[in-house]
Amino acid sequence: MSNTHMTLTEFHDSHLKLGKNDVILDVRNRDEYADVHIKGSLNFPLPELGQHVQELKKYDHVYIHCKRGGRAKTAFEMLSNSGLTNLICIHDAGMDMWVESGFPVERGTI
Repeated sequence: MSNTHMTLTEFHDSHLKLGKNDVILDVRNRDEYADVHIKGSLNFPLPELGQHVQELKKYDHVYIHCKRGGRAKTAFEMLSNSGLTNLICIHDAGMDMWVESGFPVERGTI
């Protein structure tokens, strides 16, 4: 597989069909994640991401998102440069738009 991008709408349309070896990676800060996040997602804040490269290699697909798309793009580039080839960057929006769109979330749990 090669790394790619998708829109938030494309991700929403497919996120319930993710395989058992796929993961949603939220690169926002821990307090942002604790406030609201996509159920089942992993939270590796951007500043700590380098510590998790080996762990992320085990997944078939890693769907990267953040608050608005900026940190997801940075994480995508950083992980791509670390040799990962299983990345999908949700590049055009993030958790803010997810919530505004009324998509399902978990609140107050980590």
